[in-house]
Amino acid sequence: MKLLIDDANIDAIKALYPIYPIDGVTTNPSILAKSGRQPYDVLREIRAFIGAEAELHVQVVGRTADAMLEDVERIHAELGAQTYTKIPVNPAGLEAIQRLRKAQPDAHITATAIYTPMQAFLAAKAGADYAAPYINRIDNLGADGIATAKIIQDMFTKNGLPCNILAASFKNSQQVQALAQYGVGAATIAPAVIEGLVRNAAVAAAIDDFTRDFESLCGKGVTMKDAK
Repeated sequence: MKLLIDDANIDAIKALYPIYPIDGVTTNPSILAKSGRQPYDVLREIRAFIGAEAELHVQVVGRTADAMLEDVERIHAELGAQTYTKIPVNPAGLEAIQRLRKAQPDAHITATAIYTPMQAFLAAKAGADYAAPYINRIDNLGADGIATAKIIQDMFTKNGLPCNILAASFKNSQQVQALAQYGVGAATIAPAVIEGLVRNAAVAAAIDDFTRDFESLCGKGVTMKDAK
């Protein structure tokens, strides 16, 4: 499963990249608004840092298929044709996905704002590379986000659809683990949840014990580099 950062805070991205095996960054209009900066200023900075090969997902804002495709053209002009354009799965979005796939067979398309398996199925049939179900938002509607993602995964597999899940909207590491165990293609995760993937008091305590025992033998502050 690929792991992406769901944030536009360049400082947070720079802090996470050296530590975790990150495959890219996703953004949406709300995330960009939180930055307080102009969208392309932020996005160009992210692209420059993560490099041309890493995945960058950027969402259209236009409300009609024509407007969405105009957004895609500008996104590609500013950030490169390898950028994944996120298109919401409503009637206009499905039209835009089909038209974009026909006009640009190599375009990278992420179908977003997915709450139901049929949205994901239709997006995959229309030509999306990724379908992004909102795990925690689905839970908040009284449904089951993890179960929904698993249904989507099964639908893709059983129907031979070349589309991967890019699961989004997580509240905890257990949700991420459940989807990794099921073999979904990717997950995009907020920095706080990424850090929670390995934050564990038992791990910290074990490391402290190892250090204390070693120092009792070799001296305070001594490591394997200095030991005799």
